[in-house]
Amino acid sequence: MKIRLAATVRALVSAAAILLATLAASPARAEESVQSVLNCMRGNLPPAVRIQDIELTSFDHDVESRVLKGKLVVATEKGLVRARLRISSPADLSGAAYLLREAEAGDEDQMFVYLPSLGRVRRISGAGADGSLLGTDLSFNDVKEIETAFDGNNGDNKLEPTAELDGRAVWVLAMRPRAGQASRYTSVRAWVDRKTCVALKVDFYQNDEVLKELRAPATALQQSDKYWYASSIDVRDFKAATRTTLRVVGVASSNSIAANYFSPHSFQLEN
Repeated sequence: MKIRLAATVRALVSAAAILLATLAASPARAEESVQSVLNCMRGNLPPAVRIQDIELTSFDHDVESRVLKGKLVVATEKGLVRARLRISSPADLSGAAYLLREAEAGDEDQMFVYLPSLGRVRRISGAGADGSLLGTDLSFNDVKEIETAFDGNNGDNKLEPTAELDGRAVWVLAMRPRAGQASRYTSVRAWVDRKTCVALKVDFYQNDEVLKELRAPATALQQSDKYWYASSIDVRDFKAATRTTLRVVGVASSNSIAANYFSPHSFQLEN
């Protein structure tokens, strides 16, 4: 589903990606529409570089199985998202790195991975993009779906009646792919906080069944400069009975960063 997440990393997750999820604060608009909400969310990605120290904790039937730590660097280049994640622990994955390069409309986003055990960079595409990301409940395609979920180029978007979540007023966005558009999900629904424009919940559906859910509690909302973000996000896979928790443990901004951070030829290098 080419419903662009460049809003997590942006919802998330700006991030994406992922899953990140940093979104802009913007006042409610007199004429509310799908596009006005999407614009509010997309406006949260700072024009400068954002660096985040993150932890990914995987659970199997609520039993902790693995903790990954790393640094996520997100920036924009001519309006397009660039995101690079480098793993620092555990030891067997230290040095693993991932790169997401958002493409122009009509082109395919690019994702690359470097694993120290292989000693080379490879591009992620096809069936490999549905594989688990380092044993978490996110796949490479999930990251792309999240990263591109709030672009507004989706086929059938609508703004549902205003609701409440965690005691906060939210917009509810329902999004479906265009006819003929490939996607593992038939629809996506997002609950977006009206005050901060942060997505507090995102459900991924197959027909009427929720396959995966991203949830950020309202208590996790934090502000860095004028930008709001969720410092903790749960990703649940209901069929597998597993979940992954993403925690942002540190945020910093910078006006510039070396170009090799986002180059497919050098993103894996330690900087």
